[in-house]
Amino acid sequence: MKEDTIVALATPAGVGAISVIRISGPNSFSAIDNIFYGKVKTEAAASHTLHYGDIKNEDDEHIDDVLVSVFRAPNSYTGEDSVEISTHGNPIITQKIIELLVSNSDVQLAEPGEFTKRAFLNNRIDLAKAEAVADIISSRTEASFRGARNQLDGMLSNKVNVLRSQLLNSSSFIELELDFVEEDIEFVNQDELLKRIDGIIIEIDTLMESYEFGRVIRDGVNVAIVGRPNVGKSSLLNYILKESRAIVSEIPGTTRDVIREEVSIGGILFRLFDTAGIRVSDDSIEKEGILRSQETVRNSDIVMFLEDVLQPEPRDLFADLLNFTTPDKIINVINKIDLNKEGLRDTDVKISAKTGEGIDILFKALIEKAIGNENYTEKTAIVTNQRHHNCLKKSRENLINARESILQKMSGEFISVDLRNAEMNLAEIIGEVTSDDILNNIFMKFCIGK
Repeated sequence: MKEDTIVALATPAGVGAISVIRISGPNSFSAIDNIFYGKVKTEAAASHTLHYGDIKNEDDEHIDDVLVSVFRAPNSYTGEDSVEISTHGNPIITQKIIELLVSNSDVQLAEPGEFTKRAFLNNRIDLAKAEAVADIISSRTEASFRGARNQLDGMLSNKVNVLRSQLLNSSSFIELELDFVEEDIEFVNQDELLKRIDGIIIEIDTLMESYEFGRVIRDGVNVAIVGRPNVGKSSLLNYILKESRAIVSEIPGTTRDVIREEVSIGGILFRLFDTAGIRVSDDSIEKEGILRSQETVRNSDIVMFLEDVLQPEPRDLFADLLNFTTPDKIINVINKIDLNKEGLRDTDVKISAKTGEGIDILFKALIEKAIGNENYTEKTAIVTNQRHHNCLKKSRENLINARESILQKMSGEFISVDLRNAEMNLAEIIGEVTSDDILNNIFMKFCIGK
């Protein structure tokens, strides 16, 4: 439990029907009772009850009529005594109430993520679940929400705890043997120990392999739309967005800068970058646009290489493209098939940015390129966080070292240390072993009020 009491607006700032102010800490009830006038004081109220009343200042001036929700420790989000005040959604009202709480009571303004941080510190949730809270709030597609929900429901945490339990079980046998080294007692067969370690390595590899998929559903995919001028890049962008976002013209070089837009396709967030047409130009502004196009290609996860059905691109442009990306990232797209469908390459995706023909095939190609043929379900533990991936990687390295120590017939001390380090790196995922710097870095990225 923390000794101080904190307060923050828990709903988005601005005008709305209702705003919610959250208070948490040992002085939550006394703080609200200083300014709340209802039939029952919160100090005497039962947990998980709702109370109607007025908020008044020290001059008995009416601020707003509110509903106050009471949550008693440890049965609250933070594990502490907690209060939530539902007011009319006017920023003036919420500001006045928060100012009253801070000035009239021992209450401090909450830092970003401090409520969730307290939930972690009070063992209400583990660190992986705490991080999932932030991911749920920031989810922008169905897939990213499901991935975050999966993590908050404990899919990853449960898997990590199973692996930790297996490691602790194995290392305890090794350490027990060290206590009876003079009696030459073997508590676990070396072959059996290798088999256990290999099994855990396989499980970790499976989790690590899910990271690329998890990263895509959490963070989205950058897609560069490239090609020579007038092949229909801007028309394609406009069709996908269902609005005239980019200027379309028959004049070459119309697009001078990179235009970025976001769209959800199949539940995955795709960031589309309409780039300047790549060609030789004497125009200094267009040259700069082409340089930015090349940089966009370099930083993209997928490149849609657009060609005109009437004027297929020479292969030299494709070869130039490989200076900034790799072949596995490229989707070859033939546009304007409404004008001609003869003699086209079977390997290309064929579309019409004017009529929409073939766009559904292009979407399938984008999704397949983004996530491959992975078939993860809502009951599958998925790694979506770089920190978790790094912990798994370090744990795997420890296990490889332990395996080598066994094969080289080294002393049990070496094996035990590596197994313990592997377990500690797994424990870091769920926050069993975590430094203050890591915690601060995680929670400072949260919004205030959560």
